[in-house]
Amino acid sequence: MASKNKRLLWLQSGGCGGCTLSLLNADAPSLFTTLADIGIELIWHPSFAEQSLDEAMQLLQRLADGSEPLDMLCLEGSVMTGAAGRFHLLPDGQSMSTRIEQLARRAGQVIAVGTCAAYGGISAAGDNLTGAVGLDYAGSHPGGLLGGGFHAAGGLPVVNISGCPTHPGWVLETLALLAADSLQANDLDPLGRPRFYADKLVHHGCDKNEFYEFKASATAPGQMGCLMEHVGCKGTQAHADCNSRGWNGEGSCLTGGYPCINCTAPDFADPGHGFFSTPQVAGFPVGLPTDMPKAWFVALSTLSKSATPTRVRQNAVLDRLTVPPSLPKKGKA
Repeated sequence: MASKNKRLLWLQSGGCGGCTLSLLNADAPSLFTTLADIGIELIWHPSFAEQSLDEAMQLLQRLADGSEPLDMLCLEGSVMTGAAGRFHLLPDGQSMSTRIEQLARRAGQVIAVGTCAAYGGISAAGDNLTGAVGLDYAGSHPGGLLGGGFHAAGGLPVVNISGCPTHPGWVLETLALLAADSLQANDLDPLGRPRFYADKLVHHGCDKNEFYEFKASATAPGQMGCLMEHVGCKGTQAHADCNSRGWNGEGSCLTGGYPCINCTAPDFADPGHGFFSTPQVAGFPVGLPTDMPKAWFVALSTLSKSATPTRVRQNAVLDRLTVPPSLPKKGKA
């Protein structure tokens, strides 16, 4: 006898909808094929639903009061808690933050899709007049809407699939694990992110790694060289597998010539400097790899720059590979 499908409700709050847009890029198989294959019934999504507004409001009420079961709740976008939640009201006059909390406390599993839903994200940057927070975090601090330390009815804390936007593979693989009851608390990192992508660094698999090794740096976005020294790249600090798991079939921000802004991190939207600039002290970038002693980096950087091949140095500040590697000398392998 086939197992019963898990019922998934998807809500959108204070955000741009970019994670849903990214999710629609899932292919081989597609989004809806994957959901069917892993045993998930999408009972409502604001962008995909066929229900009328009245029908949708009635559904939310039945889920909130427990007259219908809710296996999974996905929230996309931050929760607007300012002005007693009146920055985001439902058609019935209830605040969205109140409804989200009611549903979260009914759901078997609660998933924050995107950095806004997880930690507040871009919506919480700056003065944050709307009181934007994540489900169980406010920035990097436990708290958020649910107060910190929340556990859903199924026993797991909020699963934070952070990213701005999220990769469709991160979302669908997480949902597949949850649908199979195969995701455990120890499969999440200290910030609640699934380890299958968060235990990797964006730096892994970067096609600019030769330039990084020789500290041959770009001076502007779009150039071939390493973007860490001058152009703000945080790929050596960012927890994600963006360069080993292609976006839209291939590529990443770095492949396109743009720096990694560490969008899976709680406070990425408030870096304290321009996204395309790297603060420096005594000529060395502040944003060094988090698990490498600074003195070692300085020593290795100085040595690497002295050994940089002319080809690498020249290509670093160009927008395409122009100087090819030389051929081996005759008689040498």
